[in-house]
Order: sequence, then structure tokens, then C-alpha cells
Amino acid sequence: MFLDDLSMPYVNAWGDQITLEIARQLIDQKGFYFLDKENRGIFKQIDNLQFLGAMNHPGGGRNDIPNRLKRQFFSINMTPPSNKSVGDIYGSVLGALFTLKKYTQDVVNMKTLLIDATIAVWETVGKKLLPTPAKFHYLFNIRELARVFAGICKVAQQHEHKVIQNVSALKEKISPQLFLIGLWRHECERTFMDKLTNNVDKKVFTDILNRTTKEKFRESLGFDDDQLMTNMLFADFQRKDIFDEYGELVSIAPFVYEACPDLENIRKLVN
Repeated sequence: MFLDDLSMPYVNAWGDQITLEIARQLIDQKGFYFLDKENRGIFKQIDNLQFLGAMNHPGGGRNDIPNRLKRQFFSINMTPPSNKSVGDIYGSVLGALFTLKKYTQDVVNMKTLLIDATIAVWETVGKKLLPTPAKFHYLFNIRELARVFAGICKVAQQHEHKVIQNVSALKEKISPQLFLIGLWRHECERTFMDKLTNNVDKKVFTDILNRTTKEKFRESLGFDDDQLMTNMLFADFQRKDIFDEYGELVSIAPFVYEACPDLENIRKLVN
């Protein structure tokens, strides 16, 4: 049995977590007592179970669990990977997608910049936007990094659609480098900002994103601040089905994750 978020049950006025007491009894005594009238007091033994639990560290609105339950487990503390490890992991992923066979040298050179910028945003957000009892979900771990890079990879692996070289369906054409910065900023907002619950926290994140964008890309690429502050949206439902002159479906629209021309265009599609 895998018990996820083991520390989540409500703590009552006496400091007990009733759900965890039931779990402890099952693990410790290997069974339950019946409570219905006919069988009250009869013990139901349950054999051949193994238990694996997972929880976040206590604090910031997260509970601990009682020592009488904790002692039933062998505890392992999983620490996040170092920045070098993260860079190596996603450097390998992006390196497999951004190759000179598919892209120009300018695009290939963006790999390291994107990784450094993502780690910088991730670290700063984790320090500035801490969890509280009202914001217990403000947890920014390796999963958030994976989501940012997943969005970038989704575009990069669509090489046959030439999304990066043609900068998709944007009305005003920009360089592939600025397109990748816009994609990266969009994925950061989608991943981090969507967790935030108020405009004050969103402003904190926007300031972090803008500052990191300038620090990581301005000197390396030579773009000015106005060019770097892209505000692009991406969606994978903009292509249309193709029909012949008789109205018969010829081909179903592919799901291509690409930039949207503008908000009004995407609103029409959604409607």
C-alpha cells in the first residue's frame, strides 16, 4: 500500500490525526476491530501487506506525523539534485533535440542559456514565494523544472512543422532566438504563475522573470530590454482539418504546439 501525502490528515483539538491512528493500528497490529453491534470487539487480521509512505517536510503549513507512526517506517530523506545535475540532465535532453542537422547554430547555442535561466527562476521563486498555511501548495520542486523544459521540448521536437525557424503563426516575424525566449517565458508563466493565488504574488513572480530574462539573455544575445520582454501565448489546437471539394475529411488537423497570433485569434478558436 502506498500512502501518499501521509502528513495531510486534519489535526484535531487533542493533537491527533484520526486517519493516521487507523493506519498505525493496521501497520502495527496487522488488522482492525469491528465496531458494528454484532461483531463488536472481534479482531479482523489482515496479512501480507507492505507499506510505503511519502510526505513533504513539516513546516510552512504542513503537518508532521506522530512518532508512534513514524517508527513503523524506515525513513529516507530525498534531497533535490544539484544545479550541476539539473544542467546535465536537461542539457542532454535539449542537446538531443537542438542539433545542427535540424537547427541553425544560433538556435543550438540557446540550450545553455535556457537551462541557466530556468534554474535561476526556479531557485529564486522557491526562496521568495514560500508556503504558508493558506498557500501550502507553494512548492516549487524538480517537477516544475520538468514542466518548463517539457514545453520547450514539445516545440523543438516538431521539427517537421518548422515552428522555430518560421516562428509559427506570429503576425510580426522575430528571430528564432527571441522566439525561444518568448516560448521559455510562456512556459515559466504557465508552470509557476498558475500556482499563485493573488496579484501581489504574481507581481513578485513577474519581476523575477523579467529580471532573469535581462540578466541571462541581454548581454549574450545583444537584444534590448523591449525586445526581450516578449508576451507570447502558445496552443496546440490552431491548425484546421482539411476537407476536399465534396466536404469529405482528407486529413485531421495535427496538434502542433505553436505561438498564437494574438489573444483575439485564440479567443475565436476557443469559442
